Amino acid sequence: MTPERREKLLSVLNKRQNDLTIVLENVFDPHNISAVMRTCDAVGIQELYVLTTRIGPHKKWGAKSSSSAAKWLTVHQYTDVRECWTVLRSRYDRILTTHLSSDAVDLYSVDFTGSMALVFGNEHSGVSDEIRAMADGNFIIPQQGIIQSLNISVACAVTLYEAYRQKKNAGHYDQRKLQEPQLGTLLDEWGFLGEDKELD
Repeated sequence: MTPERREKLLSVLNKRQNDLTIVLENVFDPHNISAVMRTCDAVGIQELYVLTTRIGPHKKWGAKSSSSAAKWLTVHQYTDVRECWTVLRSRYDRILTTHLSSDAVDLYSVDFTGSMALVFGNEHSGVSDEIRAMADGNFIIPQQGIIQSLNISVACAVTLYEAYRQKKNAGHYDQRKLQEPQLGTLLDEWGFLGEDKELD
């Protein structure tokens, strides 16, 4: 790895946020997952959780929309809700779901500067009742149209960029959050991925 490439990789790793993650519950379309991955990479999220209890585990993601985003992320796949939840509870202080309900709060009233996991449900039925019962609350993206729903990748992007805005204003991107050995491990892994046009 050249010194220039190492410096570019470190500059990205130094912006990674270890206190915010996305959980995708039974999302069917791998292209939707890939689009979410690309947004995660764009706002500096390193960890992504893919929970599949109603469908089989994904073997690959939609290559066209991902622009190779998956290889820059740490993706955890689970088929057991309790196992996944145990890990999330050990790493994040709050878990919120996206769900249109009477107790849901407006996206823009959520404080994203804390440690948080955000759960997005599948394309047809959203977040399951089981997951919502285990979470700390729900939020919705305010909309003025007739159709009160967004594509999951769009909803995730809107949410993550509000989180990005808050965290950037709070100075979260001005301090390195990843610690050793994770930082060194990722730097080594990324260094073996070969030259990429994203780094040019």
